[in-house]
Amino acid sequence: MAPQHGPRRARITFTDSAAKQLENITSEAEIHALDRALVVVSVDPEIGEPIPGDTAGPQLRDYADEVERVRLVYWVTALKTVVVVAYLEV
Repeated sequence: MAPQHGPRRARITFTDSAAKQLENITSEAEIHALDRALVVVSVDPEIGEPIPGDTAGPQLRDYADEVERVRLVYWVTALKTVVVVAYLEV
């Protein structure tokens, strides 16, 4: 019998500015908080709230994890890749 796998996760990638933010993370607690938020978004890319704005560009979404006090701003591509624009601690 073949093993059953959970739902397919979205691929996560970062803009240059988000990647720079990641370079500045130094504590294990911050890494854990970000990792938790990224897992949630990768499992359900539509979980974030749409950010109203210009319809010419990608639809930005805002996901806030109230437990870890982290916020991600991102968009989802047509192939379900999540592109993180910013990582914020709230």
